[in-house]
Parts: sequence; structure tokens; C-alpha cells
Amino acid sequence: MTHSIGSKYSARGISRRQFIATSVAGGTALALGGRKAFAAGDTLKVGFVSPRTGPLAGFGQTDGYVLDLARKALANGIQLGGKTYNVEILDQDTQSDPSRAGQLAKDLINNQAIDLMLAVSTPEVINPVADACEAAGVPCLSTVMPWEAWYFGRGAKPGAPSPFKWTYHFGFGVGEFFKTYISQWNLIETNKKVGVMYPNDADGNAIRANLAPLLAKQGFTIVDPGAYETGTTDYSSQIALFKQEGVEIFNSFPIPPDFAAFWRQAAQQGLIKQIKICQVAKTGLFPSDIEALGDLGMKISSAAYWHKAFPYKSPLTGVSGTELADGYEAASGKQWTQQLGASMSLLDAGFEALKASADAKDKASVAKALSTLKTETMIGKVDFTSGPVANVSPGPIIGTQWVAAKEGSKFPLDYVVTENATDPKVPVEAKLQPYNG
Repeated sequence: MTHSIGSKYSARGISRRQFIATSVAGGTALALGGRKAFAAGDTLKVGFVSPRTGPLAGFGQTDGYVLDLARKALANGIQLGGKTYNVEILDQDTQSDPSRAGQLAKDLINNQAIDLMLAVSTPEVINPVADACEAAGVPCLSTVMPWEAWYFGRGAKPGAPSPFKWTYHFGFGVGEFFKTYISQWNLIETNKKVGVMYPNDADGNAIRANLAPLLAKQGFTIVDPGAYETGTTDYSSQIALFKQEGVEIFNSFPIPPDFAAFWRQAAQQGLIKQIKICQVAKTGLFPSDIEALGDLGMKISSAAYWHKAFPYKSPLTGVSGTELADGYEAASGKQWTQQLGASMSLLDAGFEALKASADAKDKASVAKALSTLKTETMIGKVDFTSGPVANVSPGPIIGTQWVAAKEGSKFPLDYVVTENATDPKVPVEAKLQPYNG
């Protein structure tokens, strides 16, 4: 694309270099229009990497809105240590491709000279970005993936000191899933037989190794046909096993296309008649995933790392959960999603770390501020002083269910809170309904 632009302008007698210089000057003028000019050293650059397109696009759908709110809040700069800094948030779309995520991170580090990296949603985005930052000595904060898949998935060893100096992650882990699932699954009487479909990826492997044994200790029988490869199209053998074993609870951590294929086949082959609880993570988080399944999506159980019922405000923008959700719906015409609060909380925590650092332009100072960060964000508490391991702050995941919206609602589905074991401050709104009821 750059080549074609350069060629187009060369044909008109403007060199590519002149075109880029003119564009940059024009962009700077636009950026500074209506506000005070800052010296080059007074600008803080923050990278923000997320999946806006590709199979993981549901995670990035709301990021444009959240970034707009953040940029408005930062339009007049930010006061840090008695000095006012201009702020540039450089957002990039990984297109759901891990290798592209790593390349984008390196470009932001080497060519854009960012001061802080923010990465959000799934190991396919976060881990390559975090690895690039760790290698380059750039502070990085991330959220929205099980912390075990971030920590152990990047080479940390159980019981050993953290190998990470520059990278930090907050949010749910296996412990939170365990508490939520036990709380949720005991709301309905079942035979406690759980059919699991854990993919052969960072999430699936972390969940299989850490969550399944905990569930078994609580009296649940885990029926595991083994890891499957992402992109599998035929799930007949797994479905046959689940039917034969009489499983009444189903649990999976798939990407949306894989779950859609599996669940449609499960319906065709008669499995879903026996399923009382269909508990899906990674998929089933967003209305678009569920609507795509038609009637099969109704009463699927999920878990929310944020919900508009969360009683917290964003320190960066001042908005409440309801204001964030309603504002997004009004601006986009689309239903709110839990990613709104998660992406906002990442910006909240990132800017709180910059405020807490002795020098926001000094990378070691920002990394140190992250290591001791203790604040409240849109998702609630972020606290790196008391994590299960260094570099990690655990966070809530709340039991939820997709149900038909009340008559007169703008959207066909409602996303209701059914349990709150990991954060009792979040109000429970509805009783869990059996999937096959």
C-alpha cells in the first residue's frame, strides 16, 4: 500500500519522501489543532495492540469506541510529576495473527519509540507482544487471557522466580474459573459428568493442566477426548464419547468458528438433548457469537471478565459501567459487550502506572511502577503487590447466561449475571436455567 501511494504521488511530481513529510506535518498540525503545542520530549507514546479483524474480531469490536473515550479524556495532555505531557495512543490491529502481533510490537518499539505497550485479548495477541517487549526492555501491560497461559505459556516455571522484568498481566486465571464453575454448576442438579473440549493451544493446555484436576477434586467426572487442533471440522468422535458417557455439563475454550461447527454437529447428532449446562469460554463472550448460532445459542452459559453491572468507574474517563455500555450502543447501534470494560480497564491501569512512575519517559521507572501498582479500574481491583506469582494480578470472572431479551428490547438477547463468587460486589440478576430445559 505504501508503495502504491508513493508511486501515485511521484507521478504528480512529488517525491515519496516529500509526500510522507507533508503528511506527517499535516497530521501533527491536526493533532495539535486547538490545543497547546508540546515539545518532542513532552509526548508520551502508548502502543495499544488488539485483534480488530479476523477470527478473534469479537474481542476488538468495541476498541475503537473505548480508544475514542480515552483520547478525549487525554486531549489536553496528562499531568505527571508536575509536568504536562501530550499523549499519543498508537493502536494496531493484529488481524488475529500471532506473527503479525509480534511484528506490530517490534514496529511500535523500534520505529515509533513507544514509552508503554498495552496488549489485550487472547494469547494469540498478548504473548507475542509481551515477548517482544521483554526482549526490548519496554514496559508492557496486558489483560484478557488466563494468566497461567501468559506466565507459564511464555516460559516461567512453577516455584521458580519470575523471568519477566518488563511485562505484567492482570485478570482471571484458573483459580477464578474454578470458583466460578463450581458456583455455577452447583446451581442446577446434574450427574456431575463434564465433557471437555480443550484445544491444543496456550489457553487449552493451561486449562487442561490446571483446571481439570481441581474440578475432579470437587467430585466432577472429567470426560476428555484429548486436545483437538484449531480448525477441526468433524467432531463426531468427541460427540459419540460424550453421548456414551452421559455427560450433562459441557465445557470448552474454543475460538468461535470451532465451537459453532461442534455445537451444530452436537445438535444434529442428538448430544445437546442431554446437556443441562453448556459452559463456554473464549467463545460465547459476545452477542455476535451467540446470535450466529440461532436457537442453539439460547441459554448457553458464559463467564464475564466485565459486565455493565460491575459497580466500578473508569479513573481515566470517569464513566460508569452503565454509561460505558449505553454510550457504546448509542454510538454504534450494536449491543454492548464485556470487552468494553476490559479494554477500558487496561487503559485505566496503564495510565495509573504512568502517573505512579517517578519518570514516565524512563522505561525502568514505568516497569517499577507496574510491579507495585495497586489501583481500582473499570473491572475492579488491580494489585500487583499480592499476586499468585510476580508480574500477575488476578481478577474476577463472573458466571453468566444468554437468555431471550424482554419484550420491547432493542436486541434479541440479554446477558444476565447468575453467580458472583469471584466478586460479591457484582449483583446477581437471574437464576441459571438448564440448557435443555
